[in-house]
Amino acid sequence: MIRPTLNEINAFCAVASHRSFRRAADELGITPSTLSHTIRNLEMDLGVRLLHRTTRSVAPTEAGLELLARMEPLITAFDTTIEHMRRFRDTVSGTVRISAASPAIMLLLDRFIPALSERHPDVHVEFVADGRLVDIVDDGCDAGIRFDEAVPRDMIGVPLTAASRFIVVAAPSYLERHGTPLTPKDLHDHNCIRMRLTTGRALQWTFTKDGNAQTIDPKGRMTFGDVPLQLAASAAGLGLAFVWETAAHSLIDQGDLRVVLDDWATPIGPPLLYYSSNRRAPPALRALVDVIQESHQR
Repeated sequence: MIRPTLNEINAFCAVASHRSFRRAADELGITPSTLSHTIRNLEMDLGVRLLHRTTRSVAPTEAGLELLARMEPLITAFDTTIEHMRRFRDTVSGTVRISAASPAIMLLLDRFIPALSERHPDVHVEFVADGRLVDIVDDGCDAGIRFDEAVPRDMIGVPLTAASRFIVVAAPSYLERHGTPLTPKDLHDHNCIRMRLTTGRALQWTFTKDGNAQTIDPKGRMTFGDVPLQLAASAAGLGLAFVWETAAHSLIDQGDLRVVLDDWATPIGPPLLYYSSNRRAPPALRALVDVIQESHQR
């Protein structure tokens, strides 16, 4: 019997884990046809069928499940050993592709990317500015950034900040002309700058105080699909905006925006950089995670 190669075993584990030739091929950096040929050779060498294939799905056979259970820990241990050996090198290189909404990208650029670039100048970061909750694996991304509540439970999540809030902000000039709302109901008398979600519906504004919650459907003359534009409009005195507090910090610090209804602000879990627990994190992503985690220890 011909001994299977490590590449063949690794290819099988990728297909069996993802249950998809296309996703496994993306992870391995080869074409689906090459991957399919590799699996057929492995099955011929072992003399058993490892995968059930249909036009729409791929699933391990009983023999495939046993092979996966036995070999996946060995592959993981092999990769971990190689990664430890690479730490003896002076540099980390490669590309990390991140899907995130623009405010989260700005947070990375402000707090973490400078340290990453200084420590690992050969690491390239590619940002995909997207507010949708996408399947990062299916979209070819190494990681995504979303709030804790929106991150799938099978992902590994690394907090970027502490828990935060959603707040209402307005320019001083707007408040001087139109007055300051004191309760959420007062917002019905104001021009609210709305946010259109990627699902197509407008974001409702939810407030909490003393265990009580109120939700309003804001009315206004402008709607945006991008938070920085929403903030820019509010800072220009065009209305009130309901935004993630971290995204508005710089404008608040500069005095361009003021927080209103502060005691009604809505708490939200921290934004997480998340990535698949079923895929081995590439060195560039691991380097970014290390920078983020080390920043929290200072």
